[in-house]
Amino acid sequence: MKRIAMLFAALLAFAGLAFGQVNINSATKEQLEVLNGIGPVKAQAIVDYRTKNGPFKRLEEVKNVDGVGDATFEKIRGDIKLTGTTDTKAVEAKQEKAKAAEAPSSKAEAKADDKKAKADEKKAKADASADQKKAKTDAKADKADAKAAASDKPADEKAKKKAEADEKKAKAKAEADEKKAKAKAEADEKKAKAKADADAKKAKAKADADAKKAKADAEKDAKKAKSDADAKKDADKKDAKKDEEKKK
Repeated sequence: MKRIAMLFAALLAFAGLAFGQVNINSATKEQLEVLNGIGPVKAQAIVDYRTKNGPFKRLEEVKNVDGVGDATFEKIRGDIKLTGTTDTKAVEAKQEKAKAAEAPSSKAEAKADDKKAKADEKKAKADASADQKKAKTDAKADKADAKAAASDKPADEKAKKKAEADEKKAKAKAEADEKKAKAKAEADEKKAKAKADADAKKAKAKADADAKKAKADAEKDAKKAKSDADAKKDADKKDAKKDEEKKK
């Protein structure tokens, strides 16, 4: 059993050496770009990897390159090898053949998708038309119902509503007038109080001034009276002295 496993591994290694078309150890960047799923960036990454680490020893080692994972490896597994010359034309022919095989299926799918898209568009238009028609019918019915309801209202109900509106309006006006009169009365009272305070202050100031003036006049009169009395007293003394001298 062990020998069979070793033989199978050897066969796989040989397949990697001989059966692929692109030698990943010697192919140029441009040749690597031919591989399915390997663009310029991944091709350069493969070149850089083998330059840094040496030749690939197993095909699976290519998965160590940045950007080349399991999915990409499965795409290129049958087109790569480790030895021999690179034949990009064989790879390109294989890819063209695969595209040709897929073309009828893709064309049929595209045609089916186009047919479905047209059917969906037609259904959408039909639905939109039906919705528009229904909306017009509903609007017409609503308008008729509104008109009928308006014509059914009795005249006394309209009069009652008008009377209620007038009463509400009159009440609002009375409240506004009352509020306005109250505000005016408060303003007049405030104004009268301010005037009374000002008059009282003015009268007090005048009374204080008059009292001060009267006091000053009284003091002046008293001083003058004292001066006159002193002058008369001096004059009397002089006269008395003269009379005494005459008697001598």
